[in-house]
Amino acid sequence: MADTLDSAATFSPLRWRGDTLELLDQTLLPTREEWLTCNTVEEVAEAIRRLSVRGAPAIGVAAAYGLVVGLTPVPAEGELADRFAEVAELLLSTRPTAVNLRWAIERGRELFARHREAGAAAARAALLDWAKVVHAEDIETNRRMGEHGAALFEGEQRVLTHCNAGALATAGIGTAIGVISASFARGGVAMVWVDETRPLLQGARLTSWELQRLEIPFKLVTDSSVGALMSRGLVDGVVVGSDRIAANGDIANKIGTYTVAVLAQRHDVPFYVAAPLSTIDRETATGADIPIEERDGEEVTDVFGTRVAPAGTEAFNLAFDVTPAELIAGIVTEEGVLRPPYSESIRQAFARAQP
Repeated sequence: MADTLDSAATFSPLRWRGDTLELLDQTLLPTREEWLTCNTVEEVAEAIRRLSVRGAPAIGVAAAYGLVVGLTPVPAEGELADRFAEVAELLLSTRPTAVNLRWAIERGRELFARHREAGAAAARAALLDWAKVVHAEDIETNRRMGEHGAALFEGEQRVLTHCNAGALATAGIGTAIGVISASFARGGVAMVWVDETRPLLQGARLTSWELQRLEIPFKLVTDSSVGALMSRGLVDGVVVGSDRIAANGDIANKIGTYTVAVLAQRHDVPFYVAAPLSTIDRETATGADIPIEERDGEEVTDVFGTRVAPAGTEAFNLAFDVTPAELIAGIVTEEGVLRPPYSESIRQAFARAQP
């Protein structure tokens, strides 16, 4: 794959080259396209923490590869189990809200347990083969989500999205943007309203960058414009991604999502969520049980290195908020569009997905 990205529809922000993991550094977009080479698990963990790689599905794939990087070079046989446990815990500590991270680590642990007796080299090789499968399966999952979600929008609708849930947030194609692009190809979406998504501007920097490459018409708006747009009848639907979905259908997504959902209900605008089944945490009963990451206040008091608040200002910087299930018209998954009551439709989706 070239360092410049030929197709936002098919590219992946992660790649395995030779014996290393490479990540597109999303903190530099849209002005620079640079790849980070991660030779150590500490570099993978730091890339996740600093949002060089971000989005729940992409974090899960990065963690799968991170387990392999952590066993490079291959540890001595007597050190293998301790080293794997150390690597898994380091990766697990990076982002508390995105459940795909835990999903990947838990499956990596199960795989390691099955192969450790075969030796360190064999265990590492099995993990690498599995990580590549996880990578490919996420792209296929997103393609299927796009197919299921495309029919939600008909007649050249104007759709609003918040944060970034495109190829950059996944292994490729995207969740919410995957739905939008599939619907656009069918004539269901005419244009996209893109929330800037403060404080890190994922909408302005990343979603706009992707939509340009997909050649989908869009307009960038301030987060605080959503109510005005809806009150003027300028929004026909909303679709966002999610970092974790509780068993009852409550979702955690980028801060500001709850505000959009409340405004959508007020103005009778359908609000949809697109996420793979791996984002659904059936062990978490409701959104109240989802851990919400708090990030450095300087992301609010400073804008990319420029101070915008008086010295001494304290900022409270929640990275996510929770949108209750009753505000959600449907959850798009690879097993179809789930409808309320979500406790039951989620159960049925997992039952269909069983091999």
